Amino acid sequence: MKCKILHESRGRMRVHALQPRMTVEQADILEYYLKAQEGVIYAKVNDRTADAIISYEGTREGIILALSRFSYEENVALVPDHTGRALNREYEDKLVLTVVNRVVNVLFFPVPLKRILTGIKAIPYVLKGMGSILKGKIEVALLDAVAISASILTGDYDTASSVMFLLGIGEILEEWTHKKSVDDLARTMSLDVDKVWTLVQGEEVLLPVNEVQVGAEIIVRTGNMIPLDGKLSSGEAMVNQASMTGESVPVRKTKGSYAYAGTVVEEGECRIIVEKEAGSGRYDRIVKMIEESEKLKSSTEDKASHLADKLVPYSLGGAALAYLFTRNVTKALAFLMVDFSCALKLSMPVAVLSAMREAGKYHISVKGGKFMEVISEADTIVFDKTGTLTYAKPRVEEVITFMGADEDEMLRMAACLEEHYPHSMANAVVTEAERRDLHHAERHSKVEYVVAHGISSIYEEKRVLIGSYHFIFEDEKCTVPKGEEAKFHAIPEEYSSLYLAVNGQLAAVILVSDPLRAEAKDVIRKLKHLGINKVVMMTGDNKHTAKAVAKKVGVDEFYAEVLPEDKAKFIQEEHKKGRKVIMVGDGINDSPALSEADAGIAISAGAAIAKEVADITVKEGDLYELVILKEISNRLMRRINDNYRFIIGFNSALIGLGFFGVITPSGSALFHNLSTIATGLKSMTALLPKEKKEEVQLLVQNAKEQNESLALEMNKSA
Repeated sequence: MKCKILHESRGRMRVHALQPRMTVEQADILEYYLKAQEGVIYAKVNDRTADAIISYEGTREGIILALSRFSYEENVALVPDHTGRALNREYEDKLVLTVVNRVVNVLFFPVPLKRILTGIKAIPYVLKGMGSILKGKIEVALLDAVAISASILTGDYDTASSVMFLLGIGEILEEWTHKKSVDDLARTMSLDVDKVWTLVQGEEVLLPVNEVQVGAEIIVRTGNMIPLDGKLSSGEAMVNQASMTGESVPVRKTKGSYAYAGTVVEEGECRIIVEKEAGSGRYDRIVKMIEESEKLKSSTEDKASHLADKLVPYSLGGAALAYLFTRNVTKALAFLMVDFSCALKLSMPVAVLSAMREAGKYHISVKGGKFMEVISEADTIVFDKTGTLTYAKPRVEEVITFMGADEDEMLRMAACLEEHYPHSMANAVVTEAERRDLHHAERHSKVEYVVAHGISSIYEEKRVLIGSYHFIFEDEKCTVPKGEEAKFHAIPEEYSSLYLAVNGQLAAVILVSDPLRAEAKDVIRKLKHLGINKVVMMTGDNKHTAKAVAKKVGVDEFYAEVLPEDKAKFIQEEHKKGRKVIMVGDGINDSPALSEADAGIAISAGAAIAKEVADITVKEGDLYELVILKEISNRLMRRINDNYRFIIGFNSALIGLGFFGVITPSGSALFHNLSTIATGLKSMTALLPKEKKEEVQLLVQNAKEQNESLALEMNKSA
């Protein structure tokens, strides 16, 4: 691509593409291409000016080389189906056109023509008001109709025109923010599946999703997301279809049933013949689901909307009484020119949606405004231990074998089962097998995940089990080989343990070190400072390990060797005490608790089902995002309450000033609408001030460096 450097400073460059015109699609391609380049920290492309701003670390020459190699045709695949740029451009153009039309009308049209146009523009508002009466409802549409009609009937065409102009601006802003929020959420909820197990010549092969063709047969097991649409060719599964229907009750799928991309297998295993390529139709279905649900609205937003309509009769009644006692139309108009609905209905949703977008900048995905309200009001937070409070990449320290079993063979067997179920402990086993170069074809038959911390399979005609102590010894009644009891009791307690049993007898214990996250203790301290007064840790791990971690991080309570239903039951008990609960987890076993909590938060690197049932997802590797989320949510509720008080107070004052003749009806309308826009614009500003952002960035950087240092030490020791 030919381009010219317009401005340059250290680590930053502004370039201009030398082409007559840049389309919205081309801007997206260039932006996503730049973001994908090594060393690029930030990239933003403006399609109107054909300029690109690039922040980078590393060499200047690398950026110039990347720009010289760029072509639109070769990089189309980098861009998602929907980026939001076209939507923003559409509504920006609508706003500009509306303002330009208003300026031309005021400055250049003769008075008779202005009056005719005002009368024509008033017709839709009058019809809406009449429709409200015919439905037997006294709503904001009726108040608008009465205000506009009264202005026209009294000859105040300028006021009527101003009111309609500002109502039109408000409608555009409201529609824009709603559609943008739906678009943002739909893209957030889009598939996050890179690879899928595919049957190739009778063997299971892990392939990238975009390489799977129509007609291929894929295998999806418990806890994993179905990445492609198709029909079940075999197997049976209970599938959570919340992303499609909004209902979390799992649906039974058998041979011949249709499976949708984005749904999650809660229990069982199935093979699916692919009928649609990756992403086909997914976005539109998500948009429909979001629009039909109430997840976008918090209870505060809902109350604001209803309150706006409830105040209409008082405004109409005030106008009627003012005219009855004073016989002064101007005093009556004072009540009609000011309504509370515009500001309430615009500022509340804008505040919530802006907060959700601000959270998104910190890699926090929130599925609905009501969950930010919950985060603000929550007083209890429950943490899963493994992969949440502890380091994101645990490693295998030792493999202790029994019955003379070969250590590498036991690790190979464990990895063969564990690689099908993404969890930090499972990942540690698979990673260690790879490090030891222990390759394997699929040497086992059907793998079954048992929702009590374990996996069962037939491996070379032997029944193999792997999981927690509770699963192996209490549920499955496996035994320690005779004569090796002392060896079993000598296993160090400071590690997390995975138990591998073959044909009912213990064959190996895999010890996994699970270092505490560097930031965990400070994050819990900060959450308490922000209003959380009860911090609980729950884990399926042994009591000794759990107690050591609990003491280090400073939780108020901890529970060890718990089952998935135990976590959900604890949250139910908290609800009975009148407490609002946040649950933070990453595994399949956390999904019941995530669903039960008032707000479930999943770690992005966790199991697909955890992310599916969770209300909020945070990026892997940085618990400070929980602090940011709590801080934004607290500030959001303060902003909403401040907006509410200002709107009621300011508009009440305008009514009073208008009634006593201090300001004219047109002046009341002007100040009312200006205050509405000002409140809306204020609601769109960032909630976290600059100094708070800098503090957060410093904390995140320190945590990142400590975690990277810990990872380096672990790799060296390996």
